[in-house]
Amino acid sequence: QVQLVEAGGGLVQPGGSLRLSCSASGSIFNVDAMGWFRQAPGKERELVATITLDGSTNYADSVKGRFTISRDNGKNTMYLQMNSLKAEDTAVYYCRTAQKIVYGSYQWNYWGRGTQVTVSS
Repeated sequence: QVQLVEAGGGLVQPGGSLRLSCSASGSIFNVDAMGWFRQAPGKERELVATITLDGSTNYADSVKGRFTISRDNGKNTMYLQMNSLKAEDTAVYYCRTAQKIVYGSYQWNYWGRGTQVTVSS
């Protein structure tokens, strides 16, 4: 079992910045990658960014150039640095882990409870 706890959300003005963190505890033997999802009110949950054990990253087109995902394997912690925030970034942001099942393929397993990010003037 893996427990995930997000932190760092809050209220910011457009153009501002926030850094989210996700701390993992428990058994991490089957955690090979991690990712950030977000869900705005009335909308489906969407993938924001992912990072693998070797540091490979991917981003949704909507956040490229503004968000940076990183991971500290020694601390079992993942981060999401969010810059140039827009109103449409308002959502609950969730941390998630994944297990590698075959080369280049992952299976999502655990969810965090989420942290609220609100971007408003």
